Amino acid sequence: MQLYNTTGETPKFYAVTRNHPDNPPNPKPFQLSPSACQQPATVNTHLQHNSSSAISSLSAQREITTTQIVVNGVGLSATIPLAESSHSFFTEQGIGKKWENGFEKLSTLSNLEALYLDHNSFNNSILSSLNTLSSLKILSLFHNKIVDIQGLRLSNLEFLDLSGNIFNNSILSSLSSLSSLKGLYLFDVGLKGCVDLSEISDSLRNLEALGIGGNQINKLVVTEGNGVSSSNLRFLNLRNVSIHDGKILLQSLGSFPSLKTLYLDYNNFSGIMSSPELHNFTNLESLYMSGSSVHISLLQSIAAFTSLEKLYMSNCQLNGILDIADLSNLKNLKSLSMDRTNLSTSVLQSIEQSTSLEFLSLDHCILEGTFYPDWPNLKNLKSLSMDGTNLSINILQRIGRLTSLEFLSLRNCNLEGIFPDQGGLCELKHLQHLYLSYNDIRGSLPWCFGNLTSLQVLLLSSNQFSGNISPLRALTSIQQLSLSSNQFSGNISPLTALTSIQQLSLSDNQFQIPISLEPFFNHSKLKYFDGDNNQIYADTAESHFSITPKFQLNSLYLSGCRDCVTFPKFLYHQHDLFLVDLSHNNLTGEFPNWLLDNNTNLRKLALVKNSLTGPLHLPTHQNLTSLDISNNFFHGNIPIQVGAYLPMLWSLNISINHFDGRIPSSIGDMKELSLLDLSYNKLSGGIPEHLAKSCINLRYLVLSNNSLEGQIFSAANFNLKYLMRLQLDGNQFIGKIPECLSNSSGYMTGLYLSDNRLSGRIPSWLGNMSELVDLIMPNNHLEGPIPPEFCQLQNLQVLNLAENNISGNLPSCFNPPQIQQVHLSRNKLQGQLKDAFFNSSSLVTLDLGYNRFNGGIPNWIGQLSNLSYLILTHNNLEGEVPCLLCHLEHLRLIDLSHNNLSGQIPPCLDMTALHGDYHVAFNTTSSTPGPPGASPLIMRKEETIEFTTKNISYSYQGRVLTYMSGVDLSCNKLTGEIPHQIGNLTGIHTLNLSYNNLTGSIPSTFSNLEQIESLDLSHNSLNGKIPPQIIELHYINFFSVAYNNLSGKTPERVAQFSTFEESSYRGNHLLCGPPLSKCCDANCSPSLVPKASTDIEEDSNFMDMDIFYISFTASYIVMVLAIAIILYVNPYWRRTWFYLVETWMTSCYYFIIDHLPKGFRH
Repeated sequence: MQLYNTTGETPKFYAVTRNHPDNPPNPKPFQLSPSACQQPATVNTHLQHNSSSAISSLSAQREITTTQIVVNGVGLSATIPLAESSHSFFTEQGIGKKWENGFEKLSTLSNLEALYLDHNSFNNSILSSLNTLSSLKILSLFHNKIVDIQGLRLSNLEFLDLSGNIFNNSILSSLSSLSSLKGLYLFDVGLKGCVDLSEISDSLRNLEALGIGGNQINKLVVTEGNGVSSSNLRFLNLRNVSIHDGKILLQSLGSFPSLKTLYLDYNNFSGIMSSPELHNFTNLESLYMSGSSVHISLLQSIAAFTSLEKLYMSNCQLNGILDIADLSNLKNLKSLSMDRTNLSTSVLQSIEQSTSLEFLSLDHCILEGTFYPDWPNLKNLKSLSMDGTNLSINILQRIGRLTSLEFLSLRNCNLEGIFPDQGGLCELKHLQHLYLSYNDIRGSLPWCFGNLTSLQVLLLSSNQFSGNISPLRALTSIQQLSLSSNQFSGNISPLTALTSIQQLSLSDNQFQIPISLEPFFNHSKLKYFDGDNNQIYADTAESHFSITPKFQLNSLYLSGCRDCVTFPKFLYHQHDLFLVDLSHNNLTGEFPNWLLDNNTNLRKLALVKNSLTGPLHLPTHQNLTSLDISNNFFHGNIPIQVGAYLPMLWSLNISINHFDGRIPSSIGDMKELSLLDLSYNKLSGGIPEHLAKSCINLRYLVLSNNSLEGQIFSAANFNLKYLMRLQLDGNQFIGKIPECLSNSSGYMTGLYLSDNRLSGRIPSWLGNMSELVDLIMPNNHLEGPIPPEFCQLQNLQVLNLAENNISGNLPSCFNPPQIQQVHLSRNKLQGQLKDAFFNSSSLVTLDLGYNRFNGGIPNWIGQLSNLSYLILTHNNLEGEVPCLLCHLEHLRLIDLSHNNLSGQIPPCLDMTALHGDYHVAFNTTSSTPGPPGASPLIMRKEETIEFTTKNISYSYQGRVLTYMSGVDLSCNKLTGEIPHQIGNLTGIHTLNLSYNNLTGSIPSTFSNLEQIESLDLSHNSLNGKIPPQIIELHYINFFSVAYNNLSGKTPERVAQFSTFEESSYRGNHLLCGPPLSKCCDANCSPSLVPKASTDIEEDSNFMDMDIFYISFTASYIVMVLAIAIILYVNPYWRRTWFYLVETWMTSCYYFIIDHLPKGFRH
């Protein structure tokens, strides 16, 4: 991280107006006199002229002394200056030749001192026009198409940036005419090999700043007395060059004794880095070595830089051993950054010797050995950052010795344990910034926190703090406080004293927060409040509040109120809101137009999952960019002119409402729209052509589960080339998949067309969608083969073409390396499973059921190491069940039923996830990337798998699917005995081996199937007795051993087995005992054996009427109370109930009136 600087100083030679790619954070390329660097006050206006006429209009204003023009793209935005000291002229973003014919008019701007033409396509023809600008001092031509600067004559020019153009080494000799030049940037201009700085003519004696980083320089030559004046150069940037011999480089740099700032970032130096010339660097103040590989000898050499104040060595690879005293000579070192570096104990001890150190950053370091931060010598240390570095909780106790500390950041340091209740950190009386987020600190806040009265920023989010926050009452200087994602509880009254606070985050705790925010009414500086996911409650006294809050919020997040009904009244007094999220609050009433009218700068409004109702009437708002009112009860049509009302929207989500009618064509007027979610409504008609043609920035279009119809898109009106996700599932679209979608092939990641009426062949151009992750089109009328072009979909993760009329063979080349789910069931696919999927090791689900595949189950099935669900039911597969299935340790659902498989059941299935209580943690709702804050509806839908259990076909999805496990090998030709190892499948819920040719006895180990719910062994040739231990299966509710050769006594009728009838045992002539009619005892009569049905009949003749009346009355009372509670909790249901009652009473009244004789009506 950037070191915290309490002095606010600005380095001398960083003077630029923008971040350069080859510069350090906050770079300023060169500093001119104050008058030349002044930024004039500006007023923006938009011009509709071409570039030449724009310049002409400016040049005509001869009285103007300061002019600044900013051009973005093709349009012009001119800024008319209000100051009188200098001219500044800016262009950006690819204007190029459009300006060339107007530059000669710039000669009339005689006072122009600064000209920025960055990121355009200017070439050398512009140089002659620039020579007329005699007063020009700053010229930036960054990233254009200039190949040389021959002919540039600007005698007063002091700073020149030619970075990002197309030059070679000859550029150095072309600078001779720029005698006043003080700063020169030549980053990434094509300099190669040996660069002789002597080629810069003797006239550049004033050069103070030189940047040549980002070039392929392998040797730097400096000749004394010729070229660069060694006495003036103070700033040198050699970042990311190709010089590897660090020793030779240092020797060359010894010619610059006046250097104060040196950048050697991102180089890979080799060998010992020491040189006698280093002792010439007596004036060096700042050295940047970040991202480089250096020998530790460099640190030993740096010890000679007695004037060094700043040393940046982040992300460095240090080679060698550092002596403790190596840095002790740096008496003036104030700033040290060694982020992302392996630090040995000797390095840490050496740091301790730098007694003048004020700023120290050791973020994301790997500490070798035990770290005890005593640092008694660092009495001047003001800023310490060790984010991401593993530390012990003890540091909070020891750090109290750094008495001058003002800034402390220990985020994500694995601090684990109880916060010390006294001493240590609490003794830092000067501490202003404290960052302890993303750790595992537990317990209550210590009372000694109240000693930190200088604190301005306190970040404790994402820990395990608990209890109340009373110790914070004394922190009256606090400006930013984050307590989110902890376990704090209680009221927020201690925060009422913190009247200086500007940003307050309390989300994801158990605070009791009134939705009125009345405790903060006196916090006049409060701008940001986040109270999401707490115990938000409605303030019953709010209606009596006569006090207007003193704050004017910019951002408000307040979600999770269960008993709130109306919008909080303080919102009526807010006029500066920028972001508002009032989701999950049960708010009622109509859409709050007043909120938009009162806050003209509002950008984001989220009212998700409330009880808002009525037609949607929207006001005009020119600045709103995001509106989410999903999961409410709005009805009626979407406003026809919604595009005119909210023209700047980039995100519109009105899903899960009751909107009907057509999609308004005016949505096409939202030129910035990136996300549109209208799913789960009652919309009809087609997709407006204006939307498909004009919303050129649309990335996410979600129209699922409506009643839309017709063709999807028209080729002539489709312009959504940046479309990344298209969800049209659950509608009534017809026709073919439109070829115009191929225009989005470079961006499309998710295509969802399921549950429509689409027909025709699967288009081959889908294989050109190289970014496609999800292709989901089940339940349509698609036909033909799977195109071989699908083999090109290397990023595909989900393929679902189930329930169509797809035929032919699977392409043998189809084995996407990232595929996770394949659903091709209920089609007409045929042929053998040869090489498809053999390399798809990420595959979790393979569902090929209800097709016409033949041949054997391929051996590559054993290589699918992540396979969990294997569904091959209802095919024509033959051969044996491969033992390679046993290699799949995640396998938990196997359905090979209704095939022609033969051989024996593999005894090793207990090596899969079916053994033990194994619950998969797969994320079945994961998705292709969505936009920030995207609705869950545009995430990937839960995977659904059809599986038969208890003789009924069920569809399992979501969390239920992750808990489901079973094996179905029914309706095959399996032989042999049931392996006793099957009894080890203790995590199994269903086992179906029916309709085979299995022999032998039922293994006694079946009593271990403790999770089994359905066991079907019927229609085999099993013999022997039914193991009596089987009654220990307490969860079983379907059991059948019918039509075998079993003998002996049926299981004792206890627990679940008392519910199974004769059908579970019939067809076994040697079985006896209830519920069969055959008696096992020769002395008993079959008539004496009761049937379950007889028991029921006898029991039905007996009823205790007292018990009946008591139970009926209790049930009635419970039902009434339940209805009353539901109506009390849910205001929408309550209003609906009263409305129905009122309607019923009114109907009854008029019915009686209409049918009574006239004589009885009065």
